[in-house]
Formats: sequence, structure tokens, C-alpha cells
Amino acid sequence: MALQNDASKTALLPMIICCALFFILGYITWANGALIPFVRLAFNLETDLQAFFILFASYIAYFVLALPSSWLLDKIGFKSGIVLSLFLIVIGALIILPAASNLSYVLFLVAIFVQASGMALLQTAINPYLSIIGPIESAAQRISIVGIFNKTAGIIVPFILGSILWHDYETISGKIMALEAGPEHDALLVELTERLHGPYIGVAIGVAILAVIVLVVKMPEVDVNKEEVAEEGTNTGRKSSIFQFPHLFLGSLAIFFCVAVEVMAGDIIGTYGGLLSLPPFFMKYGTAFTLGCMLIGYFIGIATIPRLITQQSALRICTLVGIAFTSISAFTSGMTSYIFVALLGVANSLMWPAIFPLGIKGLGRFTKVGSGIMVMGIAGGAIWPLVYGYLKDYVHVNFQLAFWLAVIPAYLYILYFSVKGHKVGK
Repeated sequence: MALQNDASKTALLPMIICCALFFILGYITWANGALIPFVRLAFNLETDLQAFFILFASYIAYFVLALPSSWLLDKIGFKSGIVLSLFLIVIGALIILPAASNLSYVLFLVAIFVQASGMALLQTAINPYLSIIGPIESAAQRISIVGIFNKTAGIIVPFILGSILWHDYETISGKIMALEAGPEHDALLVELTERLHGPYIGVAIGVAILAVIVLVVKMPEVDVNKEEVAEEGTNTGRKSSIFQFPHLFLGSLAIFFCVAVEVMAGDIIGTYGGLLSLPPFFMKYGTAFTLGCMLIGYFIGIATIPRLITQQSALRICTLVGIAFTSISAFTSGMTSYIFVALLGVANSLMWPAIFPLGIKGLGRFTKVGSGIMVMGIAGGAIWPLVYGYLKDYVHVNFQLAFWLAVIPAYLYILYFSVKGHKVGK
């Protein structure tokens, strides 16, 4: 795909902005892993499945709003869309404050959904932007670079939230468990939930500052409506409907399963460590361990794609490694099982960077709506933790076997997409 001359000259500036935006995305998204065990106690929830609705509220927004986001971007452009997305994230962070003070889990989930709505718009804008500002063959490399910032934020957030939310956690949780329902019990819960105020006020201020920066800094607009991508035997200009690109919809389903396995490894690991009866340290910082492994994978991708291996080959290798590590985690115990769940971060790292450009490749003027369809696949992070929670809490499948049953089919589909699915219709 050819770059416009102006865009090619200023590619560094949008890359820097995108890195900052992905840092914000990572911080907010991966905070969910640290919040799950905390919220279960603070909002007096009965099961892990109820706590997993944090993930549902966060990721289902992508399914609901991805296509409206692509329509909006077509009207207002990438830059204005990014500013609007950051504004929504600020609003969501501020709604968390009354939700915490009033012990309203429903309002808390609404706040998470509003934040995620902003992130859905942001994802719909910046993923095709990254793919288009350079050659499509190296898009996975650029997405891996911003992914480093995303996962670095995810590594940092458990330590920040851990120091605030988990301070004297065991003492307060012991008091809460010992008390009957009543004013004193509720007062302790409010004391616990109001610890959310500081982190989310900080998020609101930081994101607002970034929105102002994006507003005043000149960023090149890439007009995908003028892009013409001609592949062998295919002329995008002759296509009249998005439904004439079956590889796009197969790619969106691949994103669904990609995000599903990312969330299972990154957000569920804290709960998983608790079920393995590991010390609280491994519950607090499990997300950081998984994302640290993802960082390793990103560096591997930056070093090898496309000079040593193609995006498709990287995707195939990652899925096979994921299947192997999931099986080892399911059929071992204790720390060994936990370590291999964390190591899934390496397997998952290059999936999104490889799947997204393969899914939107060759769409030309349909790129914005195609990006929206791809982003809808992020709903996998909403659905799959609930599938796992249902198997574990209601079907009473052993939690390790339930993890294996949930994750393996996802990897198998991604393997299909890497081998054949991305070629369908081309």
C-alpha cells in the first residue's frame, strides 16, 4: 500500500502519539485483572462469575460500538475521533467515583462500559492508522512497537493499584467477613471502595491532558477512501460491498478468540493463582507476569517480522506454542501450572499484530468499516471469562480443566485463520 508523501515524512510523530495512546489503553484495560479479586470483596459479590462481569462490561462495548465508531470516523476523521474517545474515557473514570462511594456495582459496571466505549472508538481509529502509515507487510512490526507501550502500562498498573487497593487488604477483609450485614459492615466496604478514587482521578487528569495534546498537535490524516490496493486477480475498486471480503469476517472472529485467550491469561491469572492456593503476591501481580511475557514476544516480533518470518508464520508459531503451554498448565499443578499460564503471554503477543493487518488487507476504501468489524471481535474478552466462570462455578468442572476447555478451541481457530482463513476470497 502506497503512502502519501506528507504522511511518510511525518510518520514518526503519529507513531509517538500512538505509543502514548496505547499506553493509556493498556493502563485502563489491564487494570481489570487487578480489580477482579478486589471488587469481589469490596462490592460483596458471591462468585467469581459476578466479578468477571467487569470484563464483560469492558469488552462488550467494542462489539456494540465498533461499527458506529467506524461511521463516526468516516464523518469526523481520525484525529477528531481520537479526541472524542479520550473525552469518553475521562467521563467513565469520573463515574467510578460515585459508584465507589455508594457501593453500586451496577453503576461501577456502567462506568467501565463508558470507558470502554471511548476505548472502542480509539481502537477503531488507531489500528488502521498504524496499518496505513507504512507498508502493510510491516504493519505487525509497528503494532508490536505500540504494543510494548500497551503491555508496559499493563505491567505497571498492578503495582500501582496493588499498593493502593491492597494496602492492609487482609486485615480489612478479615473484619468484613467477621461482621454481619449492617452499618459497620457497609462502612468498611465504603472505606475499601473509596480507594478507587485516587487512581481514577489520576486517570481522568492524565487522559484529559493527552486529549489536549492530540487536539493541538498536527497529525497527518490518511484518507483511506483514496487508497487503492490492487492484488493479483483482485481490484478493490470494483468491490461494491464489505461482504465481498470474507477474509475480513474470518479475521474478526480470529480477533474474538485472540482477545479471549489474552484475557484468560492476563486477567484471570490472579483468580487462577488463588484457586491454586498460591500466596497473595501471585494474585496481585499475575497480570504483570503475563504481560511481561507478552513484552518478550513483542521484542521477538520487532526483530523478526518481516525480515526473517512473515506475519502468517509468526501467527502459526504462536498458536502452536499457546496450545502446548495451555495443555501443560492444565495437567500440572501449583507453581508450574501458574507459570505456564503466565507464559501464554509469549504465545499471545504476536497474534493481534498479525491478525489485524491480515484482516483489513486489501480493503481500500472499505478500511474504516472493516476496522470496525475487526474491533467488534474484541467482544471475545467479554464472553470467554463468563464461559470459564460458568464451567467452573455452575457446571463444577475443575478450574484447570475448565481453563483448558475454554482456551484450546480458541487457539485452534486462530491456527486455521493463519493457515487458510486469511486467504479466503482473495
